[in-house]
Amino acid sequence: MNQNNEVLLEKITTHLASYGSVLVAYSGGVDSSLLAVIARRTPRLKMLAVIADSPSLSRSERSQAIQFAEDYGIPLHIHATTEFNNPDFISNPHNRCYYCKRDIFTHFTDIAKFEGLRYVLDGQNADDVHDYRPGSAAARELGVRSPFLELGVTKKQIRELSRELGLPTARKPAMACLSSRIPFGYSITIEKLKMIEDAEAFLHSLGIEVLRVRHHEVSTGPLARLEVGSSELLKFCADPSLFDKVTEKMIQIGYTHVCLDMEGYRMGSLHESFQRHFKKKSSSS
Repeated sequence: MNQNNEVLLEKITTHLASYGSVLVAYSGGVDSSLLAVIARRTPRLKMLAVIADSPSLSRSERSQAIQFAEDYGIPLHIHATTEFNNPDFISNPHNRCYYCKRDIFTHFTDIAKFEGLRYVLDGQNADDVHDYRPGSAAARELGVRSPFLELGVTKKQIRELSRELGLPTARKPAMACLSSRIPFGYSITIEKLKMIEDAEAFLHSLGIEVLRVRHHEVSTGPLARLEVGSSELLKFCADPSLFDKVTEKMIQIGYTHVCLDMEGYRMGSLHESFQRHFKKKSSSS
């Protein structure tokens, strides 16, 4: 391990040790996986990782997260979420994530108290402050700590440290909940999430790794807008038969229309206009 990463790891470890005992909000993503591994290896730190088992979490991501915890000896509790009982969540407003995170972190706080753990931690990093993240407000309200953010650790540093520690998550693409595939203002249902999950699983089976299936509602039925990485776009160009395969499968899943977004995958594309407004507002304040 290079010296910079050694120093960074020691800095994070010392910071975690100061907490005494923690519950790590764990998803299996790049950030929370590294946080859970370091917490598990921090001497005299009592820790428990808890995963929010939600319909918005794909079954494949759930399985991978559980396997990772087993592989690295991370004590794990699986908590079934209840955000789908909240009409403020399923109506899918711009601050949908607030209601989801409020539900999750409220339960995580209760679990931490029951287990005698002092703090609930999440994996937010220093880069996250530049995005519109209403879920962060819920975390702050409930006293959730963000050690990477507190220490100014960036996403790049998290990936580099994960790589040096040999974690398989080091190069894992950014992940987001299935509900984020549905535009604001359109209700979230279990049925829609299942369609999205099945569609993305099929595309993954074709070797397409970087992707999102955006679920739109049009007058003639549901439309799947496929965003894929730039290299995956080339796969479609090289093999036109993919169009027929994908279209046939999407129709089987329940979509009436299928389109391939020629701009490719970009994070938060469903909400680009709202994000532009948020960033403009932030820069002028």
